[in-house]
Amino acid sequence: MAIISCRVKNNDDSVIQLLNPNRQTIYFRDMRPLKDARFQLVNFSDNELRVSLSNVSLSDEGRYVCQLYTDPPQEAYADITVLIPPGNPIIEDRDEVLSEGNETEMTCTAMSSKPAATIRWMKGDKELPGKPKVELTYDKMYTVTSRLTFTVSKEDDGVPVICIVDHPAVKDFQAQKYLEVQYKPEVKIVVEFPQGLTREGENLELTCQAKGKPQPQRVNWVKVDDDVPSHAVITGSDLYIENLNKSYNGTYRCLASNSVGESYDDYILYVYDAPTTTPKPTTATTTTTTITTIISYPEANQGTVSPSHNLVFTVQYVFSLLSDSRAGEGAPRTVDHAVIGGVVAVVVFAMLCLLIVLGRYFARHKGTYFTHEAKGADDAADADTAIINAEGGHTNSDEKKEYYI
Repeated sequence: MAIISCRVKNNDDSVIQLLNPNRQTIYFRDMRPLKDARFQLVNFSDNELRVSLSNVSLSDEGRYVCQLYTDPPQEAYADITVLIPPGNPIIEDRDEVLSEGNETEMTCTAMSSKPAATIRWMKGDKELPGKPKVELTYDKMYTVTSRLTFTVSKEDDGVPVICIVDHPAVKDFQAQKYLEVQYKPEVKIVVEFPQGLTREGENLELTCQAKGKPQPQRVNWVKVDDDVPSHAVITGSDLYIENLNKSYNGTYRCLASNSVGESYDDYILYVYDAPTTTPKPTTATTTTTTITTIISYPEANQGTVSPSHNLVFTVQYVFSLLSDSRAGEGAPRTVDHAVIGGVVAVVVFAMLCLLIVLGRYFARHKGTYFTHEAKGADDAADADTAIINAEGGHTNSDEKKEYYI
């Protein structure tokens, strides 16, 4: 719908009329001479004539005249431009299914518009340049066709290509088509076991992961420049080798293929020496037992009996309780019976040495001990005479007196 309004300032009761592009009177004051019901009076006064036009068509486009009957007549002009939106955009592609690396072409058409529409292309969130072509039809309408050419990759699979139509009469007018791109497999070898270095005597398990479009149905394991070990087990996409040794070193390859092409991934196997086990140092708990032997003997001084001197023999026995540090802090300590036997043998040997020393000591101090009273006994006939003749005998015995209180 269009609204045509004619306003007059300081009107002196002059007549207002509205003319169409063909100079036909649409309204004279508040009367409609033109037999076209699409024109309706909205408002009439001395200063304004307002008319509505419904169901606008391309034939209604042109210059409309607001005329004021004065001497001379006065006129004002208003141009009406009719905007005709295009029909729904039509997007077409040359190939329904694409292969990665191939070039494809797509077209988008916006028909019967006025003015001509503008077409833009988007692939995902990236804008691509197209080549537009504008045609003017017999009914003074415009048809625009844009052509897009690009090369697809595997990342384009499932990505939408959008044709966006820009026109003053419409907003967000677009069409889209999703790409279907086939690509050769992506292959990756995953080490399931071991997690660290591969060593002699261990097992090896590899898994081949292959993804493509179409999905590869099977994978193959080969060893580059050699044969796969005879006892290797291949189950589907898994390769399993037991009891590794250095003769298995080499490059193992997983191959996967589909209708587009073939791909592979390599795993280089290097078998290291088996780890050597070094015994951990043992911790020893030492218990020391001291045995002390005290021997008392008299001093060999003639004439006096001195206090006894002590001959001390000390024997220390060392008991070692050995425990293996590999057993851990909380593990019970175990006693080695061989160690116990050795300790007993040392104790017996020490006792024998002690007995030998004691025997030699007593043999050297064997003899007769004489007191002063016994001197002179060899020349005396009897004991009384011996006492009298003894050196320092009892000649002065009367000088020694005892008093009892």
